[in-house]
Amino acid sequence: MNPVVKFFRIRIYKAVLLLFIILIIGVLGYRFIADYPWIDALYMTVITMTTVGFSEVVPLDAESKIFTIFLILASVVIVGYALSIITEYILSKNDVEELKQKRMQKMIDSFKNHIVICGYGRNGKQAARKLKAYNKQFVVIEKNKEMTERMQIDDIPYVIGNANEDEILIAAGVNRAACFISALPNDADNLFVVLSARQLNSEINIISRASNESSYDKLKFAGANNVILPDKIGGDHMASLVVVPGLMEFIDNLSIVGKSDINVEEIAVEKLYNTKDLKTIKDLDLRRKTGCTVIGYKDENGDYIVNPEAELTLVPSSKIIVLGRPEQIAVLNSLYNID
Repeated sequence: MNPVVKFFRIRIYKAVLLLFIILIIGVLGYRFIADYPWIDALYMTVITMTTVGFSEVVPLDAESKIFTIFLILASVVIVGYALSIITEYILSKNDVEELKQKRMQKMIDSFKNHIVICGYGRNGKQAARKLKAYNKQFVVIEKNKEMTERMQIDDIPYVIGNANEDEILIAAGVNRAACFISALPNDADNLFVVLSARQLNSEINIISRASNESSYDKLKFAGANNVILPDKIGGDHMASLVVVPGLMEFIDNLSIVGKSDINVEEIAVEKLYNTKDLKTIKDLDLRRKTGCTVIGYKDENGDYIVNPEAELTLVPSSKIIVLGRPEQIAVLNSLYNID
């Protein structure tokens, strides 16, 4: 159930309960204090609560008048409260989206070192699905309001607006984010958004989509750390399935979809040991401890070494890439408290 609707429903139930309680008190009071018949007691209670101004069924004695005063005062407060709740709910039905967006914006404002995805098309949606599988905090920027319902169904934090505007990027927390993914279908839009994101956060890691190879250098120059050409990757993959089908089938089966079935993990060396005392891959002895095998190394400059030697020294700010079965990766993550 929508949290906003649930909130109002609880308040309406509370108001109805209070009205029912005051109605019961009124009926019982007139029945036993004024000695009215049940139907007359109900009638007097209703006209008193609604303050319609009809006269008493039978003239009231002093005790009955004091009770009526109490009932009128209590009814004014409770009926007024109920009417205010119902009125607020009716008026707010047209603003439910705004209320939900405010609530979501408050949540987004609490994010730090998160990922911002610009565009919820095919590429953006796939990126969001994988990040969600990894339990990563992320926000989607989407200018098409028709996508709102889809993102709500997918339980995706989002900001509606044009990413070309700095206000929208700031609302998504680009200035606090660790990574920015620009997955817009138009290269010119991606170029402008990358420039804006880089200007707002000089340290952010920017990954941009590109449709044309001619846009690659421009996006890199604009500040993108990585530029992905989906069509080129797709074509290369299909050709590889023809040239080396067995190898590609093996690579496709290396699952990196979610934490429960991951086969490949990238780990900062700082999480593996105290880098004040430098160690080698051999010193870590990950194969014996976890069953995982080190298949790659990324040095402090960002350069990769495939199948590094066991005697390679692991320096600060570098990373290793390990391969293993899901249960072996789970042991690795548990052993070194890797989130």
